[in-house]
Amino acid sequence: MKQKHLLKEFTGYVSLNVAGMIGLSCYILADTYFIANRLGADGLAALNLVLPLYSLISGMGLMVGIGGATRFAICQAHGDGGQSDRVFSTSAAFGIGVGSFFLFLGLFASKFLASALGASGNILPMAETYLKILMCFAPFFILNNILTAFVRNDGDPSLAMLGMLIGSFSNVLMDYLFLYPLNLGMAGAALATAVSPVIGMLVQSVHILRKKNRFHFRVTGIEPKRLPGILSLGVSAFVNELSSGLVLAVFNLLILGIAGNVGVAAYGIVANLALVALAVFTGVSQGCQPLISRFYGRGEEQEIRKIFLYSTVLSVVLGALLALAAYLLNTPLVAAFNSEKNPELARIASEGLRIYFPGFLAAGVNVTAAAGLGAMDRAKESFFIAILRGCVGILFFAVLLSRIFGMTGIWLSFGVTEAGTLLASWRFVRKATASVHGKPCISQKNAL
Repeated sequence: MKQKHLLKEFTGYVSLNVAGMIGLSCYILADTYFIANRLGADGLAALNLVLPLYSLISGMGLMVGIGGATRFAICQAHGDGGQSDRVFSTSAAFGIGVGSFFLFLGLFASKFLASALGASGNILPMAETYLKILMCFAPFFILNNILTAFVRNDGDPSLAMLGMLIGSFSNVLMDYLFLYPLNLGMAGAALATAVSPVIGMLVQSVHILRKKNRFHFRVTGIEPKRLPGILSLGVSAFVNELSSGLVLAVFNLLILGIAGNVGVAAYGIVANLALVALAVFTGVSQGCQPLISRFYGRGEEQEIRKIFLYSTVLSVVLGALLALAAYLLNTPLVAAFNSEKNPELARIASEGLRIYFPGFLAAGVNVTAAAGLGAMDRAKESFFIAILRGCVGILFFAVLLSRIFGMTGIWLSFGVTEAGTLLASWRFVRKATASVHGKPCISQKNAL
């Protein structure tokens, strides 16, 4: 009975978070679809060139949100609500500060940043416009991620999912409205994306208005000394997002030298579809995180092992389905983003999907392992997996294999990196779960 209850709880948390993260990933996917069909390959290339900055902003929000919410869950497991308020207040204040910095950059340095990311010629004005609007709304992107994580860990995953989905669906509707009837071009696509987190925050504020929240913002609760303990638990999420942006930037530069703007546009199709696939596994990992944090705080070793087992099996199955979809639905997926029917764009993107997506068989396990280790206060191991799979490994193989195999080598680098990281993930998880020993394994001092 206990095992059935655990599986039911796992299924509930994970399904809600997967649905929410898929909806959240539609922020950029909707832009990709509408921009590709309205503005063509140039618009698609401009969007792909500025996505690394979006990844950086999103990564900061996820690091603070997941790190703070994990620390909040640990505090709650120890029955200390007062410390929870300090964790939330510090997280929110830091998020506002970082978001304000991005806003400043958006106002005064968007053209420089767009150019540094590779935008030039006709593409530069489009990239600059999108980037400026996106960065001016950075405080809302970051605060939305923080509020989502705290609401979910405060026992209301349904509302967290609803906030993400409503925000994303609003983005889709506004994309159509701003790009077609109002004909606002790149500015319209950026504005649709930028307003979506505001809507998500409004939805999730219901948790606070109903006074169900066990976290509260207090100016007196802002304590900078808590930041290292908060950020360390969310660093794997940050590295995942940051590395996605860094890899995107490096891949863009490599592809520009191999296949030009058409190659970048083709990579934009693969990369944006991959964002949706990665969102599935991010949802699995975020669904597991509150459960693992709770069981870790109580020292329940068997429950932790079962959660890791469930997440591993689910990740492999989902990875197989995604790889199969990349083969069976290859042509319609590429055609949806190729309004100009460019044969070279279709050829490069089709090949990319077939080679790139099998890497998700291992990627899902690595993402959930890194998040699970972070939930167990294993920040170093979590960081190692995240940095290996998301940055160091894939950049090394992308440069190496692209020199040998050209575009094919770039597509191969993802799967090769994930397969190599899998061994490290297995060893770290095995060691971490074996150290619980049926006792509460977090001291009160460390928990706070």
